[in-house]
Amino acid sequence: MNDEGPNLRERRREETRRLVQSWAMRLFVERGYDATTVNDVARASGVSPMTVYRHFPTKEDLVLHDRCDDSLAERVAARPADEPPVRRIGRALVDATRSLLGPAGGARSPEHDLLLARLRLVVDTPALRARHLDSQYATRKSLVDAVLGDAPDPEAEFRAQAAAGACLAVLHVALVRWAREDGRPDLPDLIAAGLTAAFDDDSGRPPASRPTR
Repeated sequence: MNDEGPNLRERRREETRRLVQSWAMRLFVERGYDATTVNDVARASGVSPMTVYRHFPTKEDLVLHDRCDDSLAERVAARPADEPPVRRIGRALVDATRSLLGPAGGARSPEHDLLLARLRLVVDTPALRARHLDSQYATRKSLVDAVLGDAPDPEAEFRAQAAAGACLAVLHVALVRWAREDGRPDLPDLIAAGLTAAFDDDSGRPPASRPTR
C-alpha cells in the first residue's frame, strides 16, 4: 500500500529536479556545456538517464528549466485589473525576482548563484541563447492569459501582447547585464530601472521609491 500523498510525491519530484539541475550546472561550469552529456549528469546525480529525461526532456532544459512562469502569471492575475498591462506585468517581474533572490544587500542565496550560473551559460552558449529566446514565447503567452482573464477581446489581447513582449525584452537586458557584472547589482532594481527607461514612468518601482507628483 502506498501511503504517499500527492504533495509528498510532488516534493520528492521537485527535490529530484533540483538535485539533477544542480549537478548539471556544476558539470557544465567545470567541463563546458558541449563537453558534458546527459549521461554524465545522470551518473553525477545518482539517477538513471531516463530519470533525467523525465524531468528535463532536452539537454537545454537542464539549464533553462524553471517554474517561474506559473508564479509570474499568478502575480499578474492578482494585481488590480484596472492597472495598465505594463504596470501589472512590470511589478510582477520585479516582485517575483525579489521573492526569488531575497532582499537587496543580503547574503548570496543558493538561488542567486544558480540563476547566475544559468545566465552565464545562456550568454556564452549560442544554442542556449536561441532556446532562451524561443522559450520567452511561452512566458509571454502565460502573462497575456493572466492579463486578459476570462474575457479577452482582440484589442485587449493586442495591448497585452505588446506589453508582455516589451516587459520581457527589458527583463532580458537586465538579466544579461546582471550576469556580466557577476550578479553584483541588485537584479530587481535593474529590472525596475529598465522598465522606467523603456516606458518613462515608474511601472517597475515599489511605491516607497516613487517620486511625488
